[in-house]
Amino acid sequence: MIPQKNQFSEVNEWDEPEEEVIRVYSKEEIVALQQNNAKKYRALSPWKIILTQLLITAISMAVWSFFGEPVGVSLYTQSAFLGGLISVLPTTLFLIRLELAKKSQKLNPGRFLAALVSGEFIKIVLTLMMFIGVAYYIPGVLWVPLLVTYLLALKCVWLAWLWR
Repeated sequence: MIPQKNQFSEVNEWDEPEEEVIRVYSKEEIVALQQNNAKKYRALSPWKIILTQLLITAISMAVWSFFGEPVGVSLYTQSAFLGGLISVLPTTLFLIRLELAKKSQKLNPGRFLAALVSGEFIKIVLTLMMFIGVAYYIPGVLWVPLLVTYLLALKCVWLAWLWR
């Protein structure tokens, strides 16, 4: 006698589910979908991020200029400028590194990944060198305006997402 499943029993969660049907889109269908939703899914330009960092740095310099003894260009303003520079310059060099890799004749995923990793390494090393250089060569720097401006410029990627 062959045991049979009771037709009145509830469906068990452990039973194997039916296979999902996965639809594979052609290249033309994907292009058509992207064109239909072009406004919703447009690409974020990395140059907008650099522009936003410069804008945030200028705003921060203007705000910090009110804290100095002579209102205007004071040590607070210069420290805020250095904080923005420490954020903007490595990011710009990283972006240039990626742009050069994209224009390379022999671009493949491995080479682009190598460019990405080496660009990020250059960015980290340059940032550390700039912080050490500021600490060593500019002893009177005010660290609060420098770090606040650096962090604001570093996090302005979030503002660039709002521009989408």
